[in-house]
Amino acid sequence: MSILTVQHCTVYRYSHPVELGEHRMMFRPRESYDLKLIQTSLVIKPEPAHLRWLHDPFDNSVAVATFEGTTSELSFESTVTLEHFETTLPEYPIETYARTYPFRYSDEDFPNLERALAHHYPSIKVAQWALQFLDPSETTGTMKILTAMNNGIRQQLKYTVRTEKGVQTPEETLLSKRGSCRDFAVLMMEAAKSLGIAVRFVSGYVYIPDASGLASGGATHAWLQAYLPGAGWIDFCPTNSIIGNRNLIRVGVAWTPEQVLPLWGTYDGPPGSFLGMDVTVNVTEVADGA
Repeated sequence: MSILTVQHCTVYRYSHPVELGEHRMMFRPRESYDLKLIQTSLVIKPEPAHLRWLHDPFDNSVAVATFEGTTSELSFESTVTLEHFETTLPEYPIETYARTYPFRYSDEDFPNLERALAHHYPSIKVAQWALQFLDPSETTGTMKILTAMNNGIRQQLKYTVRTEKGVQTPEETLLSKRGSCRDFAVLMMEAAKSLGIAVRFVSGYVYIPDASGLASGGATHAWLQAYLPGAGWIDFCPTNSIIGNRNLIRVGVAWTPEQVLPLWGTYDGPPGSFLGMDVTVNVTEVADGA
């Protein structure tokens, strides 16, 4: 178990005072058996007229702020301290029928997993790319496939920071041989779906210890989870070849990246008012006794 603190700050700047519309935030990590929140703080400037919390259809925590008046700067600062319990296992307790590929989800599970199997970027090229991770024999261990794919993305492709909104298509990622963490997650999701494995997108944070060699620090992070009967949702981070929740802090899960944006909102002002935004994320470990 480790105690981590996440500081996530976003600042929007405008050339003229603007009226702020509704803003929605997804900063609060998902509490579970492997993550316990100790303390949370959310400071918004200017102070919103109203702030409320809700759970979205995926049970993610969402804060909704509305404002009055005008401003030329808007900032959000979230600070969270949490207990993180590593659940990386040498062997996951997968049901016997799902340990080797191909397998079929049970009639009980399948209706709940249909959206996790539906393609968002259907691609023959991605499906063909996924086949390299299967053994020449008729069956391959399911975890062996996912592990090889998770490692293969990091080995074959170059991680890069992309400030553009949205994600690349998986074919674009394969063609350019580079991408951001969210691009890698979407590529692996589509590849896994082509093999009939249910997956979902995860947004959150990654803790990067000194000299760890891990990537995607200083910003929000993205990876995926695959559903394997008996083991449940297992985390796969192709950016850093992580399997399990080691160094990963889940905030939101959904079928697509657009459903778990950390922050989104609107404003009303003169054309060209928006000057830019700055985002900083720091994840640190709290020393014993601190």
